[in-house]
Amino acid sequence: MSEGISFIAERADIGTSSAVRTVMAQAPDPAAPPEDQTDPLVLVPESGDTGQPPALGRRATGELVHRLDADDAFPVEWTKLADHRYLIAADWPAGHRFFAPLPGGVQDPLLVTETMRQTAMMLAHAEYGVPADHHFVMWDMSYALATAGFGLADASGRIDVLVECSEVQMRARSLAGMRVRLTFERGGRLLAASTGSLSATSARAYRRLRGDKMPDAAAPAPLLDGIPAQRVGRRDPRDVVLAPSEEGPGWRLRLDTANPTLFARANDHVPGMVLLEAARQAAVALAPDGRFVPASLAIAFHRYAELNEPCLVLARRETSREGDVSVHVEGVQSGEPVFTATLGDSPQAVR
Repeated sequence: MSEGISFIAERADIGTSSAVRTVMAQAPDPAAPPEDQTDPLVLVPESGDTGQPPALGRRATGELVHRLDADDAFPVEWTKLADHRYLIAADWPAGHRFFAPLPGGVQDPLLVTETMRQTAMMLAHAEYGVPADHHFVMWDMSYALATAGFGLADASGRIDVLVECSEVQMRARSLAGMRVRLTFERGGRLLAASTGSLSATSARAYRRLRGDKMPDAAAPAPLLDGIPAQRVGRRDPRDVVLAPSEEGPGWRLRLDTANPTLFARANDHVPGMVLLEAARQAAVALAPDGRFVPASLAIAFHRYAELNEPCLVLARRETSREGDVSVHVEGVQSGEPVFTATLGDSPQAVR
């Protein structure tokens, strides 16, 4: 089975956030030749009927969302409403070992991106025929909270997620790529919206793409000493993904491959989830009072981040005339951008 989802870049639009597409030579080609495709087991849970989704929805599984630890799996079930349109029931925790509440009882906004990531893979497998051993690439992700009140009382428990899939590209009977847009509600109240695009590639094509980088999955990444957890809004030092830089401004990316949430599976590259967290921690580190709630985020992934090469994380903070704060973050490895992200502290009108 594929270890999860990789993240590489194009364009994301939500509210007023955007990330500009870059050309990435390493990206898998959705139009790979048929001889590179396989047709192994497709992950579709038993529905218990003749093919129609049950009234209460089809069951999400750890295999479908690529999260074998139930505490880290957020989609619970889904129902197909129409072609390329689905209703997801998700369960957001009031407390989690990694997606922990922020100061003031604010729910962690990065639950939006993680739920989108898991949902996209689940639907790709179960509704669009992606085999179990295929690899996913996420090109971009963005979200915007619809309200300043993202507290635990409003944003935990049962969350209703409407998913619309567009730009769907099929290769024979299996998904090659698509864009997803999600809106999150609880009790009829709009909480957030997100969008992203992904593609799927066969195990054979992925091995050819990664080449001699594949053995890195078995080689431990150097574990750097992290900066103090409080400086980046974390309680557990094991969740810190930034280390002091030896090259001036910014930080080194810190990789703890024993972290059960960030590195749930062996990987031959840095998971995109780690890069998302690096962007968030950089924004918190630049906040004068050490507090920053990412009410919006747009991130573009330009190339694979390698496990055994230093990655520098750079950030700058800007404040508008209206007092809104935005933080621009870039990850650089071997002189090339790995990701670029913009985070904002103000909720946006969700379109």
